[in-house]
Amino acid sequence: MFRVEHKDKNTKARAGVLETSHGSIETPIFMPVGTQGTVKTLSPHELKDLGAEIILGNTYHLFLRPGTELIHESGGLHSFISWNKPILTDSGGFQIFSLAALRKITDKGVRFQSHIDGSYHFFTPETIIDIQRSLGSDVMMVLDECAPYPCSLKDADKANNRTIQWAEQCSDRFLVSEPLYEHNQQLFGIVQGSTYKEIRKKSVEKLVKIGFNGYAIGGLAVGEPKSSMLDITDFCTDLLPAKQPRYLMGVGKPDDLVEAIYRGIDMFDCVIPTRNGRNGTVYTFNGKIVLKNAEYKDDLYPIDDECDCYTCRNFTRAYIRHLFQAEEILALRLASIHNLYFYIQLVKQARDAIINDRYSEWRTEFLKKFSN
Repeated sequence: MFRVEHKDKNTKARAGVLETSHGSIETPIFMPVGTQGTVKTLSPHELKDLGAEIILGNTYHLFLRPGTELIHESGGLHSFISWNKPILTDSGGFQIFSLAALRKITDKGVRFQSHIDGSYHFFTPETIIDIQRSLGSDVMMVLDECAPYPCSLKDADKANNRTIQWAEQCSDRFLVSEPLYEHNQQLFGIVQGSTYKEIRKKSVEKLVKIGFNGYAIGGLAVGEPKSSMLDITDFCTDLLPAKQPRYLMGVGKPDDLVEAIYRGIDMFDCVIPTRNGRNGTVYTFNGKIVLKNAEYKDDLYPIDDECDCYTCRNFTRAYIRHLFQAEEILALRLASIHNLYFYIQLVKQARDAIINDRYSEWRTEFLKKFSN
């Protein structure tokens, strides 16, 4: 299901291919976030034009609205959202973690109150698998508990122990259940442990013993220093199986991706390109631009004159700034199109550099230009 095609001879960076029933995914890969069955402001057709190979959906949000039964009646999430490429679904663990005032966690699962209508629900490791079977995603995630940052070693260990217990229950349910839509599904485990290496090590060892199709690193980019995030990432990739995909959840900024690939990560997702785009921040290989700033009022250059995306081929910074000032929806769309194109091109360039054994040089060149 996953093979490493080439490993950069000077770094831990690697180029691989993840095989799914809905197509092959070349890694490193960035997954646009379609939390509620849509990448905000963009159609599936536009995502394909941008080169997106896989998108992410969220079990928590899709369970609450529109509901698992409707998606199942529609033939699964692929059919419901008209997307015939791979989909990864997050288990909703992070969303539940972020709703601290609306949930209660026990060893059996999570009781939570809907942020939509206040109704109460209970997720167990088994129901999380059942829901994702109904969604029909190509890659499913186990239910996990994300420890906050900062937290004590004791609390991090407790959350990790629960995550391991849930991972085993998820695996058991996955193995005795069947796909519902005539295509295979894969299950990834999630490494937890906050910034404590001894807990991370224990987490990796126990997850690998259970056995999963791939492994995610969770519980990072939740407030810890960037240096800690990269250090823990580097530590975990040294321990994780070399022949299976490694997914750094919820990360991040363009330079974060470049640094994490350097440390052996294959897969990423993050709302930054679309969320920041909707707020007027766009990314280029020469750094970020805040289009709402007055300095772009009369700027008749494209966002990036070397970019070949639809936005840059057709519109100027001044025009897009005008759209933001006028609160036109097109501003959000054009900025999101550009940012996703940039992210997708970024990981493609990283892959090319890996294959040509020059990732270290490419990384240095990118970071120098991007930080200017």
